[in-house]
Order: sequence, then C-alpha cells, then structure tokens
Amino acid sequence: MTAVVPSQPRKRTGAVGVRALHKGQQTRAAILDAALTLASHMGLEGLSIGALADVTSMSKSGVFAHFGSREELQIAVIREYHNRFEEEVFFPAVREARGLPRLRALFERWVRRVSVEVDSGCIYISGAVEFDDRPGPVRDALASMVRAWQSALERAIRLSIEEGHLRPDADSLQMLFEIHGLILALHHDARFLRLPGAVDRARAGFERIVSLYTTDPAAKKTRPAR
Repeated sequence: MTAVVPSQPRKRTGAVGVRALHKGQQTRAAILDAALTLASHMGLEGLSIGALADVTSMSKSGVFAHFGSREELQIAVIREYHNRFEEEVFFPAVREARGLPRLRALFERWVRRVSVEVDSGCIYISGAVEFDDRPGPVRDALASMVRAWQSALERAIRLSIEEGHLRPDADSLQMLFEIHGLILALHHDARFLRLPGAVDRARAGFERIVSLYTTDPAAKKTRPAR
C-alpha cells in the first residue's frame, strides 16, 4: 500500500499573499507610530505590550505578534525615531553646499526639531537618562544611533575645515562637544524650565562657536532661513 503523505499547508502566494503582507506591514507601522508617541511622552521604559494594546485597541497577542518582546519593541522605536530624525534633519541638510552652509543647516534643523519636541521629548536625550547605566541591547541600539548622528555632525565640521571655512587648527571633536552641549541646554531650558528665548540663545551660542574658528569674517553674517 502506498503511504499517504499528509498535505502541507500551502503558502499564500499571488495577490492574496501580497495583500496580507501589505496589511501586516501597515499594522506594524501603525503600532510603531503609537509606540513612538507613547515613548516620547513616557520614555522608553513607559512602553509595554499592554499599554500599546490599549492605545491601539488591539489584543496583547496581536501586538506581541509584531514585536516578540518589550525589548524588541523598544529597539524598534529607537530605530524608527532615528529614521524620522534623518528624514527631517540630516537628509535635507546634506543637500546644502559642503562646509559651513551644511553645518549651519544641520544645526538649524536640529534646533527646530528640539523646539517642536518641547511638549513631547527627545528620545535621544530622555533615553540616555534612562539607559546611561543599564547595559544591554536597548542601550546599545540607542548609543549606536546617537553615535551615528554625532559622526555625521563631526564630518560636517571637518568638511568645513577642508573647504577653508574654518581654520585648519579647528578641533572638530571640541566643536562637536560644544554644539551638542547647546542642544542639551536648549532641551533643558525649554522643556524643563520653560524659559523663553532658549532657541535664540542656542543659535547665538552656535554662532559664537563658529566665530572662534572661522577664516572668513563674511561667513559670520550668513544665517540660515528660519
């Protein structure tokens, strides 16, 4: 007698499979968008499968199917935040001319984003507070994204030196440190202390840093459109 081999479940193919895949991607994107909003207001530690299920009106198992763990969810949120940061800050700025125009554009767009995030919060900054002394995959993912952004900013500084806009002896790492410090001060004064004028002080601080190293006095008068 010939053995009967149980039939295997057929894989979904064609239009039906494509629609199912597309729907799954849309659902995941919607969950991730809600998770990013939650994390912006409550921090990465405020994220949970249960809280996200409530916000999205889904079951916990439905959310869990897209993010197998809370840690995986947190990392996905960090990556999504970084992607949006790049789209809003980095990519438009790198279309500017190499050197100071590009560096100014990077800083200006960064300032604008932080000023918009006053009522929600910057995941880079809040995440650093939450995970600065907590080793693990979430901290690693967050640190990797911050380092990537700092590397891009330092490269813009070095290009400004190469283009002759900044003096050859300009210390790119020191400038990066001071520029990043301006953003941290802006976030603190605008979000925590609610002090008026914090954005203008950040911009003035940036121009003061540039003026210490610039080789072209006319460059000091160039300001990005606001």
